[in-house]
Amino acid sequence: MGLLKFIIVGAAVGYGINYITKKGEDGRSILDDLTEKAPDWFDQAKKFAGDTVDQVKQTVQAR
Repeated sequence: MGLLKFIIVGAAVGYGINYITKKGEDGRSILDDLTEKAPDWFDQAKKFAGDTVDQVKQTVQAR
């Protein structure tokens, strides 16, 4: 049973990698889009974290 699970998981991982790296009609893959947009998402997450810390500090000081 362990070997069957290993084969199924391996096939799923292989299919997922193939799907993510497959080029679309525009010549770009999902992975290309993710790597291009990742820095923007990181900057947004840092801004959100900073805003959240500021809100928590204001809430603590108000009490």
